[in-house]
Parts: sequence; C-alpha cells; structure tokens
Amino acid sequence: MAGECADRLVAQRFCSLWQGRILARGGEICAQTHSHTDRADRYHRRRGGALNEAEKKSSTVRALLLEAARILPTPEARLEAEILLVFVLDVSRTWLFAHADDGIDAVRIERYRGLLAARAAGQPIAYLTGRREFWSLPLQITADTLIPRADTELLVEQALLHIPQSGIVDILDLGTGSGAIALALAHERPQARVVATDLSCAALAVARGNTQQLGIGNIRFCAGSWFSAIEPQYFDVIVSNPPYIRTSDHHLGEGDLRFEPISALASGVDGLDAIREIVYDARAYLKPDGWLLFEHGWDQAAEIRALLRKSGFVDIATSRDIEQRDRVTSGKLGRIGE
Repeated sequence: MAGECADRLVAQRFCSLWQGRILARGGEICAQTHSHTDRADRYHRRRGGALNEAEKKSSTVRALLLEAARILPTPEARLEAEILLVFVLDVSRTWLFAHADDGIDAVRIERYRGLLAARAAGQPIAYLTGRREFWSLPLQITADTLIPRADTELLVEQALLHIPQSGIVDILDLGTGSGAIALALAHERPQARVVATDLSCAALAVARGNTQQLGIGNIRFCAGSWFSAIEPQYFDVIVSNPPYIRTSDHHLGEGDLRFEPISALASGVDGLDAIREIVYDARAYLKPDGWLLFEHGWDQAAEIRALLRKSGFVDIATSRDIEQRDRVTSGKLGRIGE
C-alpha cells in the first residue's frame, strides 16, 4: 500500500499485540451468584417459557463468536468478535474462554449484533467501544479524535530519552487529540510540566476527560492551531503526531480512516504542510539545546531532516518502527556556530 496512509493502516496489523488488552478491565468473573445462562433462562421465562435446547445453543458465548467471525469481513474477525463481546458483557477475554458454553441474554445479544453490523460496515472498533489503550493507559476515544496507534508509542520512547527522570522539565504536545502522547509522557515523568494543544475543542474535551479518569495532574490544555494556542514560552521538549498524509491519497476513503477526522490525517499536497509550520516556528519556543520530535510517513524522513537542518537543528536522527519503516525524526536546537 503506497503513501503515508499505508503507515496509518499498517498499525492495524498490530492490534492483536495490544488491542486485546483494552477491554480486559472487567477482571476475572469466576464466581457469580447467577451465570449468564441463568439470566438468559429467566429472561425467556418472563416471556412465557424456558429456552429450548436449540435456543440455548445459539445464544452461548461460543455460538455468538462463531457467528460473528462469519459476519465480520476483516482478517482479524475472531479477535474483533471477542473484543466486542467482552465490551458488551463487561468481562475479560479469559472469561470468554472459561465460559464458552454459557448462555447470553437476548438484550445483550441484540446489542452485540448491532455492534457487529456497525463493524461490518467499517466502523472502527475503537469508536464502537469508545476505548483504546496506549502506553498501557486505558483511554476514552470518540470520533472527534484520531485513534491512537501502537507505532506512535515510538514517539513517546524517543522523547523520554531526552527527558530526565527527575527534575522540572517543560514539555509541549502539539495536536494532542485524545491526549495519548501527553498523558504517556506526564505519566512517565510526573515532575514534568506538560502543555497539550489542539485546534478541536471536542478533542480537548476527550483529552481532559482522560486526564481526570487517570488522575494525572501535571498537564495543561490549550485550544488553538499549533503554537498559536499558547503564550510565548520555552520548552525543553516539543513533540507532535501531526497530520502527514497527502490530501490526494485515495486510502483516506478506505478502511478505518474513512471515519477519523480528516484534519488529523491529511496535510497538503505532499503531506508536509503541518510539519513545515511546526519546524519553522519551533525555534521560538524551544530552550537552548531543546528537542523537537514528531511522527511522519515512511517516505518523508529525508525531506524532514533537510527541513530541520535548514532551520538550525543539529543531532538530527530518524528512528524506525517495528516494521523497520522510518517513523520518528528528532533534532536538537543548535546554538550559534553549531
């Protein structure tokens, strides 16, 4: 798949590495007063009679997962079926395996099949469940935010290399969306002072909600476009996962990307409009020897390194993701004479 859009899509291949962790928050439900089978029986008795054997078999966890795997057109249909059922039942994935022959009540079956239909129509799993895990932090997600991807954790990893574990450090996250990057950095560096910006007030509402839910108190949010969202001030580290897909890339109309905010995905003819603006303006907001890091497309690293050199950055480096694709580029603000 060509173009930067392929980078956004390829991350979906790794959902099996960590997406299953998203919904494992329900815990093990090994001892309950009544099983799902009992509840299903009671539901049908209220309607005038007990379940017959055929009905019981078609409403078990095992049967519903098999049905879902046939309905979903995705390569990871079984995993997605489990994630959605875990969400509906509010249990763990382990519980599904231990209770494969338990019956599910009709109300939950109806809800589950509604989610399956939406997923079969292309709706992203994260938007259907409203949940996504990033950096082992459970996040709430809406259609107002970009869905956090596993490969963006590389940006967090590289940023942490330039942030001491103790002491006050000022960090800026541009285009925070759900707050994923800012929250990860604030969580790892609790003494840091993190500022996170976004043009979308709806996205900022989601980020603030995640901050409150996680109990992370060292983040301040500001609304606006890139640096215009903040007053003049200086930062030790600036990070961003800006839009970097070419506006003409046809993949924007395919897969999960159809449902994500276009402003968080595409940026000009070559996909570099936002990155150019960030690189050009960053000098006025970085402390001496401050670092600028951002995610980008697999074929954009050379151009971005040139942009950084032209703007006076030094020690420029590009890091690769798990598929050995150029993913994150960083540079240090050079001093006069460097």
